Amino acid sequence: MQNQYLSKLRNGETLHTSDQIKMIFLLALPAILSQISSTVMQYIDASMVGSLGANASASIGLVSSTTWMFGGICFSGITGFSVQVAHAIGAKQFSKARNIMKQGFVIGLAFALVLSLIGCLISSSLPIWLKGTPEIVQNAYYYFFVFALFLPFQQLNYIATGMLQASGNMKVPSLLNILMCLLDVFFNLFFIFYLNLGVMGASIGTGCSQLVVSLLLCGFLFYKSDILKLHKGEKLCFDRHTIQRAMQIGLPVGLDRFVTSSAYVAFTRIVSPLGTIAIAANSFGITAESLCYMPGYGVQSAAVTLIGQSIGAKRQDLTFRLGTLTTALGVGLMTCSGLFMYFGSPLMMHLLTPDAQIIALGVQILRIEAFAEPMYGASIVVAGVLQGAGDTLSSSLMNLISMWLVRIPLAAGLAGHYGLPGVWFAMALELNVRGILFLFRLLRKKWMHRLKAS
Repeated sequence: MQNQYLSKLRNGETLHTSDQIKMIFLLALPAILSQISSTVMQYIDASMVGSLGANASASIGLVSSTTWMFGGICFSGITGFSVQVAHAIGAKQFSKARNIMKQGFVIGLAFALVLSLIGCLISSSLPIWLKGTPEIVQNAYYYFFVFALFLPFQQLNYIATGMLQASGNMKVPSLLNILMCLLDVFFNLFFIFYLNLGVMGASIGTGCSQLVVSLLLCGFLFYKSDILKLHKGEKLCFDRHTIQRAMQIGLPVGLDRFVTSSAYVAFTRIVSPLGTIAIAANSFGITAESLCYMPGYGVQSAAVTLIGQSIGAKRQDLTFRLGTLTTALGVGLMTCSGLFMYFGSPLMMHLLTPDAQIIALGVQILRIEAFAEPMYGASIVVAGVLQGAGDTLSSSLMNLISMWLVRIPLAAGLAGHYGLPGVWFAMALELNVRGILFLFRLLRKKWMHRLKAS
């Protein structure tokens, strides 16, 4: 059904409002399930490690912001290619789309290998740089070192998922990411408990599940995808314009991820002196919150595909409307998830840890964060709209302003007097500021310059 709607979009046929809403839901629902499944995997890791004690949880929490940074930078390395694939498919230039995909694989994987090497080299020093306490430094080092080793497979997952979603196929990545959750349970049980590897076992288990699923995703993409499967006689041709355009799109995304992730690292440094309980509660709180904002990222994936193909097809009549409809859906879903976070926070924390002190502090900070979810949803989905349009620099600048001029200074000022709740109040305020900035950008329509120019 979703392919029929996308085909109408590419062919310039009329899509009524009801058709547009159905198309958004058909694309967003599998992506939402995929995002939720990845969050469930984080819950699995956190709950299994949480059973080992507060120190084990804190050791993962200490380096988690850095793992996001590396993952985000990897993602930025392929975004410029997946967006161009969506544009080419929207213009019905399928052979060009396949060549862009191949270039993305070669360059994206090479980029991930370099990052993996850097991660391995800094892994022993990283926990010390982050001001980890002596009892958690060693496990934090083991966890990050294994994460860095498996980073190329995480990148393969990003590339294959991004290309399939650009073509409009949300179902296969969703199903395989659900499989990754099941594999994560199996591998974690084996490595954490059967082999008694503890924190390092959690990282190995996650890495192995990513390895298996990334290879399955690549196999489907190369041999089964309707539009992007490999064709005999179509050789890889590196195109300077494609690479330059990928850098124009990807570098701001990389800057965005670096700015955001480095702010998370600074955030971790602010939290670290508050003690092991605060570090663990902060880590579990972030994991618990991620379940609530995953619907927003699912809608974001749909927005990237829809806006990318609309611009490729030169559908000026649909592009802005699809942008506003996807944003409204994201805000609505995350308003509901904010309500769930506020009232369900005790249950969410009990699932992650048996420690009463961590649970009490975690519930307190999650209820503060619940008030930021609607505007956070707006920023997430509008970022997808802008990404699909190739307007990624504005997202980076808005994140830079909100993270470094609002969140970090305010968190540093409040931490000494109010502890972790003060730090999370700063986060909630910043997310509301960010949402307002992104909505302003959406409604001004300057992101549609590429469509107007064509």
